[in-house]
Amino acid sequence: MTCRFQVLLWTVLAVAPATSASAQALADRYRDAASRIIARATKDSAAWNRIATLTETFGSRFSGSEALERAIDWSLAEMRKDGLDNVRGEPAMVPRWVRGAESAELVAPRRQALPMLGLGGSIATPPAGITADVMVVTSYADLTARATQARGKIVLFNVPFTNYGQTVAYRSGGAVAAARAGAVASLIRSVTPYSMRTPHTGGMAYNDSVPKIPHAAITPEDADMIARMVARGERVSVRLVMSARTLPDAPSRNLVGELRGTTAPDEVVVMGGHIDSWDVGRGAMDDAGGVVVAWEAIRLLKELGLRPRRTIRVVGWTNEENGLRGGNAYRDTHQATLERHVAAIESDAGVFKPLGFGFSGSDSAFALVRQIGSLLAGIGSGDIARGGGGADIGPIMALGVPGLGLNVDGTKYFWYHHTDADTVDKLDPHDVALCVATMAVMAYVLADMPERLPR
Repeated sequence: MTCRFQVLLWTVLAVAPATSASAQALADRYRDAASRIIARATKDSAAWNRIATLTETFGSRFSGSEALERAIDWSLAEMRKDGLDNVRGEPAMVPRWVRGAESAELVAPRRQALPMLGLGGSIATPPAGITADVMVVTSYADLTARATQARGKIVLFNVPFTNYGQTVAYRSGGAVAAARAGAVASLIRSVTPYSMRTPHTGGMAYNDSVPKIPHAAITPEDADMIARMVARGERVSVRLVMSARTLPDAPSRNLVGELRGTTAPDEVVVMGGHIDSWDVGRGAMDDAGGVVVAWEAIRLLKELGLRPRRTIRVVGWTNEENGLRGGNAYRDTHQATLERHVAAIESDAGVFKPLGFGFSGSDSAFALVRQIGSLLAGIGSGDIARGGGGADIGPIMALGVPGLGLNVDGTKYFWYHHTDADTVDKLDPHDVALCVATMAVMAYVLADMPERLPR
């Protein structure tokens, strides 16, 4: 530890972060560069256009699919055209679940097709499907209290959205709970606060000690309709047909490009999102947008001639959606150099209007990141909150790398999450440009500041 760094660290710890002279000097040092970055990022819609091209050329990019690998090939070629350094694909083996043909139909008290999506990892039904009466429950506790009624039924978890963390529990674990009570299949109300009869997919899990049953999502409108029918004393029966299957793991890659540092190139600020998506929609907000804003951030830094002391590495992680193999592979590939990772930044909440970052790291580092955030106050994205990161950077954060997650206005994110409606028109070009500016300023200062961010 250098004497200069000791003085800086003592100052940050001893003085309130917002008024630290050393920290304020950090913001002053980079004010002009931040202004240039913001002006350049917001002068056009280059990032939005690239999201559109990526998602509309290749569509959904599910792990194990040809579309994902073609999208990675294209991105690698485009990164090279942009003149990024050390462009490469880093190998990772990924799971391969194939949806196949599927349908759900209300057969009693009347016939009606029900929009549905099988949940990732589910088994298939028998070829002729499963037809059974529906038991509606409102929670795991409700199912436990009425477990004797579930045998031979299709259990429907009609649980309204509160927040993602709470409500997604029925998507991930509903099949196990229903099977334990003797159900032949399970359905969930899609995990969303708003719907126009659009079902939402997502990952689920089994427990080897419990029989495996098919698991799918229907829309909130249809879940509520079935619940009302049952409450009126009507017998409700549904026919569920699913042909999903799990194939052997397939090869994929993390997408990597860099802006190489000038004086400390072995020290790294890594940032990005995940290049894969679910097999529905086009994965524009989840998460092509996260990859592209990080990519565009270093492209414009290069264009502006702002090459930092340390390397900024952009990664499009593979297989975040149904396995996290890309994040784990990155950790394993770079295990020996993680001590030289200054920070990790993830964008995986949609590239809507940016608000700032959540940060996980030491108090002294938090004080410095807050000062970097002050450079973004003019565009409304300078708020730095405690607690942040992301799924793909989680494996390296667990080994001590400070982590930041881009915070955005998430009002509508779960309207479109994991649906056919995840398309680029849901993103505003100016908001996307602001995300580029926000990521670029944060990454540039972290990579260029005289001393490394303390751990």
